[in-house]
Amino acid sequence: MNHIFEFLFGQYADYVTYHIVLEIVAVIFGLLSVWFSKQNNILVYPTGMISTSIYVYLLFQWGLIGDMMINGYYFVMSVYGWYVWTRKVDATHFTPITRATMKEHRISLVIFCATLIFVYVVYQMFDKWTSWTAYVDTVTTAVFFVGMWLMAKRKIENWIYWIVGDIISIPLYFYKGFTFTSLQYLIFTVIAVYGYLAWKKNISSNPQILLK
Repeated sequence: MNHIFEFLFGQYADYVTYHIVLEIVAVIFGLLSVWFSKQNNILVYPTGMISTSIYVYLLFQWGLIGDMMINGYYFVMSVYGWYVWTRKVDATHFTPITRATMKEHRISLVIFCATLIFVYVVYQMFDKWTSWTAYVDTVTTAVFFVGMWLMAKRKIENWIYWIVGDIISIPLYFYKGFTFTSLQYLIFTVIAVYGYLAWKKNISSNPQILLK
């Protein structure tokens, strides 16, 4: 049992205690945010902003520039998403859950490619091409950027991007030494699958509904 515990959490022996506490708090609020997203609840944004704010600080301290940018982007898009989700499309209805249009799919592709280029330039500037994880970070950053944009637009396809990015992030964060965050992404994956199914059911039964 001790060997298993050491394998999973041994890397935290050298961590500052308050960093560990902050990571756990960020994980809790991150899980709450994804759960609220699945429930189509506006609390997805305030809980997510708390989580991302903490992660921006921690990732800066840990020197993980790509991951820090992801969370900084999440925070900005959360402000935008909060506005979109609460914006009424008519006198009685808020922005509904819908499928992405062809134009939005093209924009998603542009965001993906632009993010790859942007992260590449940033990594070059900070000399972060020191491990194979940097290349994976570049891809996951692009995937998550698109997912967050689609979620802010309340498009069901956002869940597909989250699922792909989450699956990649589980072993990636464990390899980096952040077990709690790795476990968070494992739970994220499960919730994302249920979130996709819940939003799909919502589209089928409620073309336009009031925001909960």
